Amino acid sequence: MADNPYFSFEVLKTDPETGARAGIFHTPHGDIETPVYMPVGTQATVKGMLPRDLKEAGAQIVLANTYHLYMRPGHELVKAAGGLHKFMHWDRPILTDSGGFQVFSLADLNKITDEGVRFRSHIDGSEHLFTPEKVMEIENALGADIIMQFDECSEYGADYNYSKGALERTVRWLERCAAAHKNEQQALFPIVQGNVFKDLRMESIAAAAPYAKYGIGIGGLSVGEPKPLMYEILDAMQPVLPSNVPRYLMGVGSPDCLVEGVMRGIDMFDCVLATRVARNGTALTSKGKIVVRNAVYKEDFSPLDEHCDCYCCRNYTKAYLRHLVNAGEILAATLLSLHNITYLTGLMRRMRQAILEGGLREFREEFYKTYAGAAEGKF
Repeated sequence: MADNPYFSFEVLKTDPETGARAGIFHTPHGDIETPVYMPVGTQATVKGMLPRDLKEAGAQIVLANTYHLYMRPGHELVKAAGGLHKFMHWDRPILTDSGGFQVFSLADLNKITDEGVRFRSHIDGSEHLFTPEKVMEIENALGADIIMQFDECSEYGADYNYSKGALERTVRWLERCAAAHKNEQQALFPIVQGNVFKDLRMESIAAAAPYAKYGIGIGGLSVGEPKPLMYEILDAMQPVLPSNVPRYLMGVGSPDCLVEGVMRGIDMFDCVLATRVARNGTALTSKGKIVVRNAVYKEDFSPLDEHCDCYCCRNYTKAYLRHLVNAGEILAATLLSLHNITYLTGLMRRMRQAILEGGLREFREEFYKTYAGAAEGKF
């Protein structure tokens, strides 16, 4: 890791069998114990959650979305408010993505060139241009501790030549991001692309490594490919990924994928899954998912998860939660989001302890004994 007083990463212990790591990532807004699950706060808020409840749920760091915050309220307004930390009243670390995934998946695209991406807003149809320099301007204004490079994520199913072209453009954009980024209190992470082609992944890692001063992102996975294929790609990358910085697997957050990712040396994860399924009436538990709206829970007066000590599980039953869900009450999404985030942060905390104590293999075995449906990839 580069010599920077604001950022440093310590690997406290590495599991000799798997390469899983327990570490501490020091940032300007506090230490992050890794491996870590990071809740997603797309529009400077984790949906349905107060910051104080996020802390109670064990969240060490949250994400915000560059594309959405550029669209509204605008990065200049956030900067005028004192940056994201003050704007959203969150005093722990924040990570902003580059908006690249949203530009390619959400906006009405006009043209992708080496200059950047010209697109129309999904909100009002207005035309915009994202270049590496523009994205760095936006992320610098937002003021997150960790910022991501602007990249092109080729979708699952793209052929080799297209994936190679997207990778090469990502490398060129990385060079421009690094040149445009000047704030040493923000850690810029390069992103590894290459789709499901192992040789392209190796090429991408080699190109990204010189820029991985503080961490490295892995993009373009968990975008539709089968889970065994994702694990195969992670297995291929693990031996050659930089070992002295955090490794961030982007957009991955189902419990089984968190376990398998940690087993493959990943340190950081994020996903909207926890709050998205909560809003649909689904809980993540140690025994698998529970669809609370189902009639089987109408007279079930037990907590969501007897092994969970979150506010929801301490005070409410499945029957009450089912009533809230079916009545369309906002409290349902809040309580289920609080539980789901607590479960995932707790899962990561227990894995970290298992690494420190030398019992990660046993932890994984116990996880799969109770976690129904995980092996079949039902999430």
